[in-house]
This record gives sequence, C-alpha cells and structure tokens, in this order.
Amino acid sequence: MDPVARATHPTRAALRWAATAAATAVLLSGCTLWDAGAESPDQAGTVARCGDDGDKRRMRGAWLTTVRNIDWPSEPGLPAEEQKAELDSYLDAAAGMGLNAVFLHVRPTADAVYASELEPWARYLTGEQGGDPGYDPLEYAVAGAHERGLELHAWFNPYRVGFQDPDVENLVEEHPARRNPAWLVDYGDEAYLDPGNPEVRAWVVGVIMDVVERYDVDGVHFDDFFYPYPKEGEEFDDDASWEEHGGGFDDRGDWRRDNVDRLVADVHEGIERTKPWVSFGISPFGIWRNDSTDPSGSPTSGLQSYDAQYADTRAWIREGTVDYVAPQLYWRRGFDTADYEALADWWSQEVEGTGVDLYVGQAAYRVGEEGWRGEDALSTQLDYSGELPGVDGDVYFSIRSLREQAADAYAALAGAHYGHPALPPRSDAPEDQGPLVDAVGGLTARAGDGRVDVGWEAVDGARFYAVYRLPADAAGTGSEEARCAAVAVENLAGLTGRTALTDTAPLEDGAGYVVTALDDYRVEGPVGEVADVRG
Repeated sequence: MDPVARATHPTRAALRWAATAAATAVLLSGCTLWDAGAESPDQAGTVARCGDDGDKRRMRGAWLTTVRNIDWPSEPGLPAEEQKAELDSYLDAAAGMGLNAVFLHVRPTADAVYASELEPWARYLTGEQGGDPGYDPLEYAVAGAHERGLELHAWFNPYRVGFQDPDVENLVEEHPARRNPAWLVDYGDEAYLDPGNPEVRAWVVGVIMDVVERYDVDGVHFDDFFYPYPKEGEEFDDDASWEEHGGGFDDRGDWRRDNVDRLVADVHEGIERTKPWVSFGISPFGIWRNDSTDPSGSPTSGLQSYDAQYADTRAWIREGTVDYVAPQLYWRRGFDTADYEALADWWSQEVEGTGVDLYVGQAAYRVGEEGWRGEDALSTQLDYSGELPGVDGDVYFSIRSLREQAADAYAALAGAHYGHPALPPRSDAPEDQGPLVDAVGGLTARAGDGRVDVGWEAVDGARFYAVYRLPADAAGTGSEEARCAAVAVENLAGLTGRTALTDTAPLEDGAGYVVTALDDYRVEGPVGEVADVRG
C-alpha cells in the first residue's frame, strides 16, 4: 500500500545549529516549476542555492519496547507471521500519527532481537532464550520502517542481563555471561555485566558495531540503564574490577563514570569510523544533578543520574561523544521535585552551541494518572518545550501507550503541534559536502476523487523522498526566492521510502508537486521536475 499524506495543523520548530545548516545547503533547479508564460529566460534551467530550512526538521519518535513484551511482540511464542503483522501495525500507526522515527529495542537483556552470532535470540520472541523466531525481526523492521518514511534506531541496553528469575536462571550456554561468569555482577533480584571490566566494554562495543555494519539502521540508541538504579540495602559488588582496573582513581564514583564515558566514546568513534551518517544518542534519566549538590545542576531535588548511575551526560554533550540526548522528562509542569519547565530549560541550555541535538523524552505511559488527565495531558508539555530554541523534537514512551491510553491526548497534541509532516534531523555530514543524491525524475501526479497519486523514478542513494504540494502562487515570477519558498515546511505533504505517495488532502488550487531525495545524512538533493495537476 502506498503511503498516504494526511492533513494536520501548524507548529513552530526549533532553530538548528548554524554550522550544520550551512554545511548542508540544498540545490534547486527551476526547470518546469515556473509559469511557462513568465519572462525569465536568464533563470530557465539555472540553479538556485537555498538553505535547508530548519523548520522542516523535527524528531518525532517513539520507543518500541521488547523487554517483558511491553509493546511487541504482544506475547512470546507467536508465529512469525503474527509477529510481523503486529510489527507492521505499529509501523503503520507510527506513520499514521505523523511520527518519523521508531526506536526498536534490539538488545533488551544482553541478547538479540536480530540474527546474531555473538548473542542468543531474546526469549521475548519465542518464550525461550536462543529460540529462532524463523525470520530476522530487525531486518524486517528496518525495511518496513524505511518504506513508510520512518527512521529505525536500534536501541541497546549495554549492561543489563535481567532478573535473576527468569532471565539469569535460564541463560543458555552460549550467552556471554554464561561463558564469562566473571563479567556478571548480581544486584538484588537483577544482574548486570560489569561496566568496570574492559573485556565487557570491548564486547558491548563489538556487539553494537556488528549491528551497525550488518543492518541499515539510522541510529544507535541507549536508554538510562548504565550502573543500576540504587536499591535500598544493596551494593553493586565490583570490588574485583575496582581493585584490578581502578588504579589512578582515588574515588570509585569517578572511576565508574570513566568506565561509562569510555564505552560511550568507543561506540561513537566506531560509528563515526564505519557509518558516520548513523546517529548515536542516549536517553538519560531526566536529572543530571540537583543545584543543591552542584550549582550548575538543575533546580530540582530528585535522584541524580551523575551520582546514582554514574552517567555524566553533560560530559558526553561537551565532548561530542553523542549526537543527541533525549532526557526522560517524565514529570508534569509545576511538579515541585522535578518541574518539567525547569528541566527543559536546563537541558536546552546544556546543548546550546554544542551541535548536540536535544529531543525530549515524553511520558505517554503516564496519561490517565493524577496530573496527567484530560486531552491536554501531553500537549501542555509541548506548549512549553516546543518553543525553546534548543529543543529539536520529542520521543514518546511508548508506542503502545500512544495507541492505547494516550490516544486522545496524542491526537490533541498532534492537532496543536504537528501541523505538517517533519523531515528527520540531519546527521552531521562532512564539512562542505553537498547532497549525495541527484534530482528526482519521471514525476507524475494524477488527481481523482479528492486525492492525488504522485509517483516518480528511484534515485540512486536515496534514503527517503520528501513530497511537496505547490500552491498556485508558487508558479509565477520564477525568482530565486520563490523557488526556495516552494520547498518549505508548509508545502510538505509527506515523507516516504517508496517511489509513490497518495495525497489525501490536496490543495484546491494546487499547481502541482515536486519531490526531493534525501541522502544517507538526510540532506535534501536538488529539485528537478514538477508534476502539474492543472491540465
């Protein structure tokens, strides 16, 4: 089925990092876009250089969770075709809601939701760890997401092995923790790979790079599980690795943070070396440190990820070892302990001038709780953070919640804030590198029954295609300004990975359609042909 463009309502997008915008300018050629009767022979067939309008770019993502079958599959042991059908339904829902990215949980408990020679199949697929589901879910998800114009980010938990019962008690013989028992640290009713063991770090980096090399993912993602969240009466027993590898550190907390810092830097370096267009980001707990502990922290009084999980997100931002952060701001506006507004301000200031993107982690799962009731339960968050210059989008936990208890709240949010489709944020292309794709050709547009079917020829190297409706006043003077204005957010009809799109909300006085290709870095190529629907 061809993708469908749906009508929505306007919003303001964040400003992008100036240097990145300058480095990813797009080229547009006039060709047949302009009124054939206009006197502009000096401009016919020329090229106009236009900036890639930052208002088009916004992360609109959702987490798709596999651990404990929170989202997908709905239960372990479903036949392959039922699992595929459920996954298709989620991808269809994501596209239908105007999202442009899905964060798929591919390594929930040091295992794999993909075909791997390094780690066993996750038990959430078949009910037994190591059980082959009969297909490759990640391969299937990447292809299905891209067809629908969605990015697919591979979400990894670097250290978590799971609960003692049933996870650790039922590890298969080939599980890395079974083969290397010294890597495992028991922590209450859970177990983790030891972040202080250099062998663990090398193993985790290798697992992630195996996925980056073999799958056409758009991003690599960590959530907030580094050292475990504190539990009363429990100590994380890393004495052995501290004694062996802690030399040079007087404080164990500093050493633990360095262990995590090294993992983050190694993953980032590996991705940059292998596929630099793949973005790498982390979704930390929403509080780095409270200002009562550190004057540069946020005006909050909750758990501090810097001290509790040894996650120094600020260092990753400042050192550029992440491409984006998506802090989990799962508190409402005005909440005394952790006010959403105060935290959004703090994170926005932290990324300012760094080139690191900021996406806000939104708590769709909380809709229906006290303080999260009513149709504005989600939109009120974006009423504030959507206007901050440092915020480049949002990611929702989780996609099942968006479809179920948060469906009405999300519809209200989309009506207020998602007026047009959004292109995904760009990856940082090498300086002075132009688009890696050519203009789209073979464009057709056929109108009928309140819809327009737009089609075109495939472009080598195209990751996605952006389809634009052209209003009647776009055909006129043929000026450079008009050419650039035509390929703008208010004219964006949709994003797809296919070579066709059905516009179900065409303009009554529309002049036609243009299509641009996006390369691996999500940079738009030049505009070529125009399909005129006016006869």
